[in-house]
Amino acid sequence: MLALADFEREARRRLPRSIYGFAAHGAEDERSVRANAEALSRLELVPRVLVDVGARSTRCELWGREYRAPFGIAPMGGAALFAYRADLALAEAAAAEQVPFVLSAASSVPLETIAARSPGAWYQAYLPGDSGRIDGLLQRLERAGIEVLVVTADVPVAANRENDLRQGFGIPVTPGPRLLGDVLAHPRWMASVVLRTLLRDGIPRFENFGADRGGPIVAPPSPGFRVGRDRLTWDNLRYIRRRWRGRLLVKGILHEDDARAALDAGVDGMILSNHGGRQLDSAVSPLRMLPRIAALRGGAKLIVDGGFRRGTDVVKALALGADFVLIGRPFLYAASVGAAAGVRRAIGLLHAELDRDLALIGRADIRDIDASCLAPGSRPNPPFEPRNAALSHMEQP
Repeated sequence: MLALADFEREARRRLPRSIYGFAAHGAEDERSVRANAEALSRLELVPRVLVDVGARSTRCELWGREYRAPFGIAPMGGAALFAYRADLALAEAAAAEQVPFVLSAASSVPLETIAARSPGAWYQAYLPGDSGRIDGLLQRLERAGIEVLVVTADVPVAANRENDLRQGFGIPVTPGPRLLGDVLAHPRWMASVVLRTLLRDGIPRFENFGADRGGPIVAPPSPGFRVGRDRLTWDNLRYIRRRWRGRLLVKGILHEDDARAALDAGVDGMILSNHGGRQLDSAVSPLRMLPRIAALRGGAKLIVDGGFRRGTDVVKALALGADFVLIGRPFLYAASVGAAAGVRRAIGLLHAELDRDLALIGRADIRDIDASCLAPGSRPNPPFEPRNAALSHMEQP
């Protein structure tokens, strides 16, 4: 394993096709998945030379807590399908490597266990527009000692993930002929993940969606599983801000007006995200909107995700104005290959790349990365070409 891509290749070989596809695929035609990678590939770096880079630092700080590097593990639902207690493996690896881990609401290890074994873990919520249900979850988070709450704003309804359905896969997990044949063709995964989980923990459950424990992943969801998410509004976010004493982030920001509304609501940070291309297909790459939103962020931290795979990718995001980067799929693949040790290896590889890249671009400290690191006129995507004046507000900076 020499790069993050190696973990994906090995995971694709080890995992049932449907399970691998659940992570790898996006919504509909996967235009946004491709756009995320293309936005990064279009940016070019301009190195400086004959600079003393003998003492380099990748360390950064968020809200008084120092991290080893300006990247962390993004929230990922359904991780239990990829490795035994994968949520815990990800959390413990992140803690050991001194980077943040964001626990998804769609996880199968109780958040209390994660908080105890990995102090400082963040929690990402899917919330309804219902103050009573919001209050119950916030109370649970406070009791567990969670300090950072991430409210996901871009999932008012479930996405159209046709690729999963074609493989016979869905949530809840419903064994059918295609899925069973796929699973039985991968006995190592069956033994190390399915049988181990069943023997030690029973059928995985959705442990962390709300104030109470959820149902098993093989059972139809409760009536309130997704009800009300399409009624979540800025009023709810302002209510959470008044109620929540920890750090508050909102995830799924792509529009400048939404960034302004988030700042007005008093958030501590924004995560620019198109959900890894898994929600609205053709949603703009977060990197493309990053310069505009960075110009108006005020004192809030600006975090971005979507397609990051190399140390140079992290450098590009920081040069465009991000404070931090979240990365998901590669670390999930690493967990499927080597559990916590695999995730630590993946984090170490990315950190080593970033340290090396600092030297090669002539910057001794991660804080020295700015727009001058990018080639003049370098943009994450070609400029917008509005067809009429009504679209002129969409012009690329």
